[in-house]
Parts: sequence; structure tokens; C-alpha cells
Amino acid sequence: MAKLMTPEARIAKARKIIEQARQIPVPETVGWERFSYTAQVKDTLRKAFELVKLIGYSPSTPAEVKADAKAVLDEIAAAEIEILKGKRES
Repeated sequence: MAKLMTPEARIAKARKIIEQARQIPVPETVGWERFSYTAQVKDTLRKAFELVKLIGYSPSTPAEVKADAKAVLDEIAAAEIEILKGKRES
């Protein structure tokens, strides 16, 4: 059985996964490579989402942690738009 993670650890891991999604190299061509890139980014961000999606519903989690989890969910949505729509800083 998998080891349980604290909500704080889930949030930290989700933020690392968001950064991993930003590090996926953008393909030069627009064909199937771009389709594969989009799928990789969405799958990576989905992993981050799965880590934090239920934190807000836990009655034993402090309000600050729930607010942090909500912020991570917003970061995931913003990162998807930023990465896939080409609004990168670099």
C-alpha cells in the first residue's frame, strides 16, 4: 500500500510537477509532435491536480492549507493556459 502524504507535502509535490510541465521542451514543428507535447503537458498537470483536488473537502485540514490548495488549483489552470497558449516568459 502506498504511503500517505500530508496535505502540505501534496501541495509541495504538485508545485514541483507544475514546474516539470513548464520544462517540457516545445516542439519546432506543428504536426504530431505538437499533439504529443499538448498531451504530455495536460497529463503532467493532471497529476498535479489529482494530488490536491480533495484537500479542500477534508474537514481536518486547516483553512490556511485549504487556501493554499485552492491557490495551487488556480496555478494549474494558469499554467495550462500559459504553457499551451505560448505565453512563456523564456
